[in-house]
Amino acid sequence: MSPPLLESDLPGLRLIARGKVRDVWEIDAKHLLFIATDRISAFDRVMPTPIPDKGRVLTSLSLFWFDLLRDVCPNHVVTSDVGAMPAEVRAEREQLTGRALMVRRLRILPVESIVRGYVAGSGWKEYKKSSTICGIPLPAGLGESAELPTPIWTPSTKAEQGAHDENISPEQARGILGANAAAVERHSIELYRRARDHARARGVIIADTKFEFGTDPAGNVVLADEVLTPDSSRFWPAERFAVGRGQDSYDKQYLRDWLESVKFDKNGPGIALPPEVVARTRQKYLEAYRELTGVEFRA
Repeated sequence: MSPPLLESDLPGLRLIARGKVRDVWEIDAKHLLFIATDRISAFDRVMPTPIPDKGRVLTSLSLFWFDLLRDVCPNHVVTSDVGAMPAEVRAEREQLTGRALMVRRLRILPVESIVRGYVAGSGWKEYKKSSTICGIPLPAGLGESAELPTPIWTPSTKAEQGAHDENISPEQARGILGANAAAVERHSIELYRRARDHARARGVIIADTKFEFGTDPAGNVVLADEVLTPDSSRFWPAERFAVGRGQDSYDKQYLRDWLESVKFDKNGPGIALPPEVVARTRQKYLEAYRELTGVEFRA
């Protein structure tokens, strides 16, 4: 287990942003450095307690998917080899190895691109009321966690840190994305389908996932940020799947459930996590990595 990292510190580089999990530093006009810390968020609140190795798991799993899905659409990764990065980065090799990505600088599109294959989460809450998800009509009589007839694109707004993302209709998203909407929707559905089929063969159900896209100087839509991790997806063990209830998971749903059990104030700050919750959450991330890639994560 490596020492946890809550915030990266890179003298000589300019900090662009600290997100819920990632720190973004400027390398030059064409490249950024993405660093996956061990911060964890739930209900759009960052907890003050880190999850050891979480950032390294996210980075390694994202690289696995970027490679597996590279023929679906281009992605922003230049290299994950700290030794091939600028001197300011190499000097911090100890804290950054396994959690740093040098990426192409993109114009990030202002929509979270969510694909759902199953009725879960906020989708289940809406479906119970109106038989729709994000305003999309669906067949009547679906139970909680049921598989949808076909995956659906259900985008959301991209909120500032501390605010909540809001589901929007595909029509609203198309209005925001303009000429890029068709490519974003097409790539999102195909990425999900390909990942879903890979995961199924390994005994894992990907219930839903969130993608982020940007455009390069030539106007091409490019896959960015993280891909198909426990932070951005719901992963369920297929052998324990049953329609009509919530599912066991390999993602941070465990943490969300624990926070609900202690009546966490979703409008307040994050709270300290007890050691047993940290350990169980870390184990969920390691299980997700093992089941999806077929190898144990090397901490």
